[in-house]
Amino acid sequence: MRPLRDTSLTIVLTAATLATLAGMVMTGLSVHNEELLQHHRPAVTLMAYMASGHFLSAVFENWESEFLQMSAYVVLTAFLFQRGSAESKDPDAEAEQDEDPAAHADDPDAPLPVRLGGLPRTLYSYSLGIALIVLFLLSFALHLHNSAAAEAVEALSHGQPAPTVWQHAGSAKFWFESFQNWQSEFLSTAVLVVLSIFLRFRHSPESKPVAAPHSKTGG
Repeated sequence: MRPLRDTSLTIVLTAATLATLAGMVMTGLSVHNEELLQHHRPAVTLMAYMASGHFLSAVFENWESEFLQMSAYVVLTAFLFQRGSAESKDPDAEAEQDEDPAAHADDPDAPLPVRLGGLPRTLYSYSLGIALIVLFLLSFALHLHNSAAAEAVEALSHGQPAPTVWQHAGSAKFWFESFQNWQSEFLSTAVLVVLSIFLRFRHSPESKPVAAPHSKTGG
């Protein structure tokens, strides 16, 4: 049971992702088919819907905003501070994360890039932020592609010419889709940073100890 305990957070979050994605598919299919019937067009099957711009645009629109939030959070917390927040490093103390990894070049338990040194170690030192930024850019591109596909279907249903991907990239509708999610991600992160100064959640690594003073920075 220990392996299950040690990976329980990942297991539960993965299960929740799949369950909510399934809910999104079923409800989205119902909404999309209702819209098609209103335009006197035939309903689509489940598999056809899952490959449609209507569904994939919505999926990647949300993934894009989440990866933007996490990449910005990882990068900004490396350089910026909020005194008293559990989500910030102490501005007056050197954090464990700031330690020079070169000091562990001979540590047999250190990750391989750390032991290799040079460019591998430098890239690995910032690999979490790099990976999240890449996932954001990939999700952004997939959102754009599928949003354009959905817009093309909508335009053709009204007898209008379908816009190209680049035309859609310059449209207010596409950027509205992005900005409406981006602002909520930045807001929720800011709220967490500030609330963690004054509020606690016992046992959570995202919280300071319950008895810690409000002025204590870091979890």
